[in-house]
Amino acid sequence: MRHRQHHRLTAPRARFLAVAAALAIAAGAGCASTTADGATREAIVFEHPRSTIHRDGDDLLTAGLGIDGLRRMAPPDFADAEAPTPAELRRRALWSNWRGIADLGPAGGYGALYGSVADVPGREFSAYATVPGAIHPHRVLLQLPDAFDAARRCVVVTASSGSRGIYGAIAVAGAWGLPRGCAVAYTDKGAGSDYFDLDAGIGFGPDGRAVAGDAAGIAFAPEAPEGAGGVAFKHAHSKDNPEADWGRHVKQAAEFALHALDEALPAQAPFTFDNTRVIAVGISNGGGAVLRAAELEGDWLDAVVAGEPNVHVDAPGARALYDYTTEAALLMPCALLAMDGLPQPPLLDQVRPLYAARCDSLAADGVLPGADTATRAVRARDMLLAAGWTEGALRAGALSAGFDLWRSVAATYANAYGRHGVGEGPCGFSFAAQGTDFLPRRATAAERAAWWSDASGIPPGSGVGLIDAGLAPPDLALKGLQCLRGLWTGEGAGADRVRAGIAATRAAPPRAGLPVVVVHGLDDGLIPVAFSSAPWVAHARAAGRDVRFWQVRNVQHFDGFLALPDYGARYLPLLPYVYEALDRIDAHLDGAPLPADAVIDATPRGAAAMDASHLAMPR
Repeated sequence: MRHRQHHRLTAPRARFLAVAAALAIAAGAGCASTTADGATREAIVFEHPRSTIHRDGDDLLTAGLGIDGLRRMAPPDFADAEAPTPAELRRRALWSNWRGIADLGPAGGYGALYGSVADVPGREFSAYATVPGAIHPHRVLLQLPDAFDAARRCVVVTASSGSRGIYGAIAVAGAWGLPRGCAVAYTDKGAGSDYFDLDAGIGFGPDGRAVAGDAAGIAFAPEAPEGAGGVAFKHAHSKDNPEADWGRHVKQAAEFALHALDEALPAQAPFTFDNTRVIAVGISNGGGAVLRAAELEGDWLDAVVAGEPNVHVDAPGARALYDYTTEAALLMPCALLAMDGLPQPPLLDQVRPLYAARCDSLAADGVLPGADTATRAVRARDMLLAAGWTEGALRAGALSAGFDLWRSVAATYANAYGRHGVGEGPCGFSFAAQGTDFLPRRATAAERAAWWSDASGIPPGSGVGLIDAGLAPPDLALKGLQCLRGLWTGEGAGADRVRAGIAATRAAPPRAGLPVVVVHGLDDGLIPVAFSSAPWVAHARAAGRDVRFWQVRNVQHFDGFLALPDYGARYLPLLPYVYEALDRIDAHLDGAPLPADAVIDATPRGAAAMDASHLAMPR
């Protein structure tokens, strides 16, 4: 028999729509209580509540942009570039996050073959929540469609992919849940686009507008030494190691959903975990977050779908993100010179001199044998293959190498794992607006105003760059990368600090009896299956958990890059399989069997438009 008891909030019950009736009781934000069945449950205080209405040309899913507006290359305009309104910021954040996650190209089939950009009128409720022990809050948001069916209560809870802001899973959870009448709850899981301009002392408030650093309700105001300049952001500079708390972020978002539903629909209250279906879904870091939520005690969650999850587990074959990221950052540029037919961009002729310099540097350091670049490149490729990379993952990883993504991820995560604050980052890395000379400068008011809506949560991007104090020719990034790699492989207090932070992110098996489907592309070059999903599934099954695993051929990590012709011709999107897994697991909760494991032979579409035969969806 299932037993669920929804713990009522300790803050005084007040109308959520009345922002003045704040629920903020900071002293109680981390307390806990014991229910009648003896289970310990966190008592949560949601601070700075806010609600908005989205109808009549403005909706929950696309802010009125529709598929045509989302496909436009230029973002929605701000009437005043230095002072955008909350509505303008929200619309632009939705545009940015849709384009960053989904393949919206006309030949890709989004909105016709799979997915939805339906006009979904409704309301949004948002607040800040803080997990016990954390210094800074994370954002939580509930989207409540007008068509919500209180007789068949459904909440889809999600976490942003990557380090994106609060709308970072709109194309994943929102696109599936909102058109079918589910409420959708989001968390930025302690990261997000709440940057802080250290030069100007300006951050962002609840509605996304830039505010002074001492303003009430600022989302992120870091501790910083006197005179510190540049840009700080939550993932790197909160000192919270947010990845260690991803599961708790997701659960707090679900708790917020029930509270907001109580306040928005009082005639149907109470909404509890016992009478409301809760399905968790996420991709990439969001996929890792929902798997971490799956392991939490209590019968609060009904099912989980995790796409291409970044998840770290203590099991054979598993590797931590930081380990294989720093390995790839050093070796992959050289290794790619030994591979033909790489996807473009980057154009190999443009990056070949840089990649050859890396081969030479690693040879000089005794890492790679060989008297010439070609021999060294083959050796670098073979080293990566021996470490568990596949040919497909290396080929797709060309994108991350070409855009210098490995270095950006490694620098950010080293900061987070080590719980380093502003000015304390290891290996001489920092973040700031940059000029054409790549030197740090002060951000303009217009640049700063757009960070909340446009930024991905990890620079470079949106006018903020990665500043590497160790840059030196001929292999400009080598020194910094060797330092970052040493925080995993080396000795000393700095390495111990980073490895301790990584150890805190290890996942456990999901709760017994919880339906879980994991979906992953076999050509994923950012989070390879062999290092993440496959060992997690094996670990869960060894613990007696019945989890299902879909592995999809010819799918890499970034659906958003399939708008590039060469990527769209070679690879299929992951999102159709995530939506299908959600359909199947929702049907399972109504009595259908769980989907079987599958290795799905998806077929690249080449220059043609995608159709259902390319997807080869399992039946």
